[in-house]
Amino acid sequence: MSSADRPEPTDDEPAPSAGRADEADQQAPAADKAALPSMYATQYPTVGDVLQLGPIKQGGPRVVAGATGLDRVVRWVHVTELVDVATILRGGELVLSTGIAWPEDRDRLADFVADLAKLGAAGLVLELGRRYTDSSLPKALLAAAEKHSLPVITLALDTRFVGITEAVHGLIIDAQLAELRASDEVHQTFTELAVEGASPDEVVQQIGRMCGCPVVLENLAHQVLTYAQAGADPSDLLDGWEGRSRSVRTTGRTSYDERSGWLTTVVGARGHDWGRLVLICNDPLPVPRLSMLLERAAATLALNRLVERDRDSLERQTHRTLLTAILSHGQPASEVALRARALGVTLDGRRLVGVVLRLRTAAHPTALETQARLRELTDQAASAIRDRRLSALIGTLDEHSVGLLLALGPQDREDAALDGFAERVRRLVERPTSPSSADGYVIAVGTSVGAVRDARRSLLEAVQVADAAVRQPGGQAPYHRLVDVRLRGLLHLLRDDARLQTFVERELGPLLAYDAERGTDLVKMLSVYVDSGRNKSAAADAAHLSRPSFYERLHRIERILSVDLDSVESCLALHVALLALEAIRP
Repeated sequence: MSSADRPEPTDDEPAPSAGRADEADQQAPAADKAALPSMYATQYPTVGDVLQLGPIKQGGPRVVAGATGLDRVVRWVHVTELVDVATILRGGELVLSTGIAWPEDRDRLADFVADLAKLGAAGLVLELGRRYTDSSLPKALLAAAEKHSLPVITLALDTRFVGITEAVHGLIIDAQLAELRASDEVHQTFTELAVEGASPDEVVQQIGRMCGCPVVLENLAHQVLTYAQAGADPSDLLDGWEGRSRSVRTTGRTSYDERSGWLTTVVGARGHDWGRLVLICNDPLPVPRLSMLLERAAATLALNRLVERDRDSLERQTHRTLLTAILSHGQPASEVALRARALGVTLDGRRLVGVVLRLRTAAHPTALETQARLRELTDQAASAIRDRRLSALIGTLDEHSVGLLLALGPQDREDAALDGFAERVRRLVERPTSPSSADGYVIAVGTSVGAVRDARRSLLEAVQVADAAVRQPGGQAPYHRLVDVRLRGLLHLLRDDARLQTFVERELGPLLAYDAERGTDLVKMLSVYVDSGRNKSAAADAAHLSRPSFYERLHRIERILSVDLDSVESCLALHVALLALEAIRP
């Protein structure tokens, strides 16, 4: 922007923005400069700071007009005796003069001051004695300076202007060096975070540590993805967040809202914006370098999002983080509820039901197929929740399971909600475009609870039911509860008990050792036999063996285990041992 294009400052807002134009050009887009009134100015000395320097104090300085503008920023010093300054000033200069070539005409003097203000000059220093004295200062000049809040300082003694110039420029250069050091520190820090693939939570926490202010990363729906409280009360920070965020309207990608004290920058890349970083400043105006810090952090988040675009969305990651926190007691229940509410899922005052969708690994033999199917199942579960107008936290729990914490309101009937959800998932899975089948997963449900602190119990119960149900043959039940898995569920709960492990070894140990030594599959044959209700003919057909061959294997099992397979009690013990072996094995 040329000097002639700069807007004339008003009485209420003098001209500091023009004085910061050059530095703003280097660090913020043109559309954003007006929205950052003091973001860069505080890095440079003000007129008040200059008055404290030795070379100018030796001249006996006195502020004779425009004292309200002493906070104007000085970005350079310029010595001139001319009043035609439109072509030589760019804004932010402290003008030094003896006034020896100033005109007598009062209107021209008033226009001279108006031009200085319009160009964004920081102030005017006039050495007395060569043209003017204290008593002969032009009243038109002083009146114009007061009108535009342009500081006018007189020096009663002869002063070496070069000394003032050197001292002020020294402060400016120090400020620039400090800015470069800070910029380098920020660049290095966030480059390391980008290279290490830091999570959004780690990036936001780093912003909070560096600036000491609360920071929030939200999505385009103004829901909180993660935050750094930086000493703030999370309740005060997140309560009613969506409404507060929508009320803060900003222009440009980075802008500062003076009313709320929010410094914001858009997060996204390649024309696809997906979030916004919000820094809540503790002071009336943002401290230096916060804009650069926030923009660099936003670039790191955008880069990591591009690198991980094939992974879960940030919303899904946040959901998964909260589910993990519930299961591991990683965060207090009150904080989990607060973060979930900021994300749009209300847990307080709701009936909470843990739900687990567990893949049958046999349906997806390779790890890549399992991973792809798990992502698809997570999306299908989320879609079913939306379609049924339910509310839930949704995220992967491990390499085979998707977890949900369903939050049911007073109007939601639990059985109807679960039936509708399970049916919707089944329909989504059975779509022609879906490569999987409904037999490739099971849905397990825990007992509903009434408080966030008890949600862990419901989720763990659902996990245990899923682990037991996935070993059962496929059935018609849309979902399983603890009562449905019966003996398998009990054995799964007891799988870590040494007494159960000892029982398995006592009943099946010799047969397991025989198979391991000889490469046979007698344990599998025994399982087929008991699963067939001890019907040898049916078991032979299920094993795809001739009857004589299958009978020979049964006799061998009897010899190895020293049991009679015609005994109901022996077969019952062996059947329980086989079920327990399934529970113990991964």
